Amino acid sequence: MSAETITDVETIPAIGHHEAMALQATELERAIATLRTLDDEQWRARTVCPEWDVRQMWLHVLGACEAGASMRESLHQMRLARKRRKEVGVPLEAGLSGVQVAEREHLSPDDLVERLELIAPITVRGRSRTPRAMRAVKISIDAPMIEKWSLGYLIDIIYLRDAWMHRLDTAEPFTLELTGIAGGVFIADGGRSEPIVVDAVEFCSVLAGRGEATGLLATIVPF
Repeated sequence: MSAETITDVETIPAIGHHEAMALQATELERAIATLRTLDDEQWRARTVCPEWDVRQMWLHVLGACEAGASMRESLHQMRLARKRRKEVGVPLEAGLSGVQVAEREHLSPDDLVERLELIAPITVRGRSRTPRAMRAVKISIDAPMIEKWSLGYLIDIIYLRDAWMHRLDTAEPFTLELTGIAGGVFIADGGRSEPIVVDAVEFCSVLAGRGEATGLLATIVPF
């Protein structure tokens, strides 16, 4: 590896508030464009989020966006999330996501996309206007680790990451390297940097539901 390809992570500047908001606007636009391409079967496809299909995953994103656009809605969701955490015994984050999905479960894919398209710019505008003093407030996080984040970190980074990752969850790009005599390399949507490497015969067996599988390989494919 040459010196030109090495980057000292301490030299990478953090994403600022205004940059994060611009990125969120772009990401939500791209997400909406992706969702408009899905057919009924793709909306029902299971995702890497174990309890959700694609529609439910985006109901969660829609709920987060509607909370970001309205303080009243945000307080409503948090009240019910705390109640759900106590009743079900889950982390607050899981309780919040559960509330977001449950309250929007009646929405069809078309309704979901329409509401997301309407609320997205309002969400970004609302998050953009969060005062500096409020962004500095520390909040307790109980999953996936127990620590404190600034509200600004949640608004700028976590919500940006969430929308981006769920768009990838929907598109599911992959690089699949099958080894053995029947092998080869296959990609979708440009592939991803860490390929799935598996013997071709084992790959067929796993897709048939035999053995343990994770990620994309957990999708059973009749063939």
